[in-house]
Amino acid sequence: MEAYAADWILPITTPPVRDGAIVIDRGRILFVGPALEARARPEYREAKWMSFGRAVILPGFVNTHTHLELTAMRGMLEGLPFQEWIATVTRTRREHLTDEALRASALLGVAEAIHAGITTIGDTGDSGGPFDAMIAAGIRGIAYREVFGPDPAVVEKSLEGIQARVEDMRSRETSQVRAGISPHAPYTVSAALYKAVIEYAGRESLDLCTHTAESAAEQQLMLSGEGDFARSLSGRGIAWEPPGVPTINYFENLGVLEARPLLIHCVTVDEEDTRLIAMRGARVAHCPKSNAKLGHGIAPLPAMLKAGVVVGLGTDSVASNNRCDIIDEARTCGLIHRGVARSYMAPSAETLLHLATMGGAQALGLEAEVGSLEPGKQADIIAIDLSGAHNTPVNDPVAAIIFSASAGDVIFAAVAGRPLMSDRVILTLNEAELKTRASPLREPI
Repeated sequence: MEAYAADWILPITTPPVRDGAIVIDRGRILFVGPALEARARPEYREAKWMSFGRAVILPGFVNTHTHLELTAMRGMLEGLPFQEWIATVTRTRREHLTDEALRASALLGVAEAIHAGITTIGDTGDSGGPFDAMIAAGIRGIAYREVFGPDPAVVEKSLEGIQARVEDMRSRETSQVRAGISPHAPYTVSAALYKAVIEYAGRESLDLCTHTAESAAEQQLMLSGEGDFARSLSGRGIAWEPPGVPTINYFENLGVLEARPLLIHCVTVDEEDTRLIAMRGARVAHCPKSNAKLGHGIAPLPAMLKAGVVVGLGTDSVASNNRCDIIDEARTCGLIHRGVARSYMAPSAETLLHLATMGGAQALGLEAEVGSLEPGKQADIIAIDLSGAHNTPVNDPVAAIIFSASAGDVIFAAVAGRPLMSDRVILTLNEAELKTRASPLREPI
């Protein structure tokens, strides 16, 4: 039995606790409340106590969308048009990165995530590297295996390939890491393949995610069959008949929304799209930094939350964001949306912290186990040091995390009660070795 104390405990679903403690036994939370009360209880006298002092204990952050295998491409794809950016990622991954290199890249990405207090990840990848990396590091998550196939003629081949890869992953699932499936995007997956993958996912009870309404180029492809993506498909000899409707309507007509997928991005959605997303119970991974950096725009977060859409934060890959850091993502999210709305009030620090924890857990369908500190839940916890000058004084611990703290302030992380990092040192991976393997790629751009 372990007990952790700090100046503040943030359970998320209940008010903050000053001078609080959390007691854990066999990977699950027994108690959340005042430290004095925990110390006075006879049943906790044998607990091994650790105090973080001027710090805050809260649930581990949930990153709803990453591409861990692309960590090796950090800073490599700057200043490219989106279609060329996608093409370069695909070519580099398949021609310059072996399976072992992709696994090493994913491991480095997981290490960065742990340092940032991220204990649960929703990753999409074209290899098994992220799945293996999450298991090796002891983190929690869903590894969504990507499937591609814009040509309707290759549906059977694409489906057979993804089934074999997913079945291999499922044979190695753990209590913390499981497999999902991800038809990549409307411009890389044919309507026939979407339908086939949805049927397969439903039959096998696989969670499903897909890149959705991310860019103007995608919208142009959907509405008129023109633009960069249309030219790319035509150049490969693939005929594309535009549906003449935006992506969300297209997904509704195909039956994609009936699968309640995790929709990644949703930048170009409008009020009607948002209504459909909410009605179908689909979920959204909001990636504000990546969307801004690639020049795609800003997803209508306030409208989605008002409509009751479940939303979690995602960093996307470090190839587009450059950092896997949910504190920075939440802060950027708040500043962008306050600036657009010209509102000093919304989204509030409490809303942003909810998106980074419970909202993300709900978006991945894991809210019964993680996302808040409650008795009976998995003990996925982190501690953030608030003793630095940039965090002083702490008048509001939630505001301190969102608007003052940084990933470097995370000092402890545990999943199911197992420490993954202590005193900023990762315990489950050889980080020094991983860094030596992260040599720059020499892909010409």
